[in-house]
Amino acid sequence: MFSLIKQSFNNKWYTIEDVKTFVQIRILTKDEYKQITGQDYDAVAETQSA
Repeated sequence: MFSLIKQSFNNKWYTIEDVKTFVQIRILTKDEYKQITGQDYDAVAETQSA
């Protein structure tokens, strides 16, 4: 699943919000989120909740 999501994100079929949702519903880990987006998931989550 990781490879498919990564490829879809790189092709701009998924947004960063979509990838964040995959972490929230436990399809991806926070580590995989960082590998795909280049951003720390925790930093993104904190920024959006503030």
